[in-house]
Amino acid sequence: MELQVVVGVLAATPVLVGFEGILSGPDFLNVTAPWPVDLDSHFRFLSGFFLAVGIAWYTCIPGIETRTERFRLLAACTFAGGLARLYSLLAAGEPSVGHMAGLCVELLAVPALVWWQGRVANKATENARASGL
Repeated sequence: MELQVVVGVLAATPVLVGFEGILSGPDFLNVTAPWPVDLDSHFRFLSGFFLAVGIAWYTCIPGIETRTERFRLLAACTFAGGLARLYSLLAAGEPSVGHMAGLCVELLAVPALVWWQGRVANKATENARASGL
């Protein structure tokens, strides 16, 4: 139950930020327009992807102990985004506090969630075996 609550809380960020990025484009980051149309298009595409990943995290919540494959795929996608964000940090400099928080969630919290979900799944399997199911 606690894992489900944590996933639900954390998944709210990509849903809300993705939705806002789709609606606002790069203006969401308080940058001054005009920006290239291709940047706007790419930003809104990635925001849509961010929104979809956030929604997909929510699909893991019911029966979270049986969603290991999906959970790990989403974690891998999120972790890969964190690695890209880390590269940006090293190549372009330190971003805003919000992006630094995202980096921490993506590279630290998500692997911890994978470990936690694995423990929940293993315990559920053991309980099912003990019950003869």
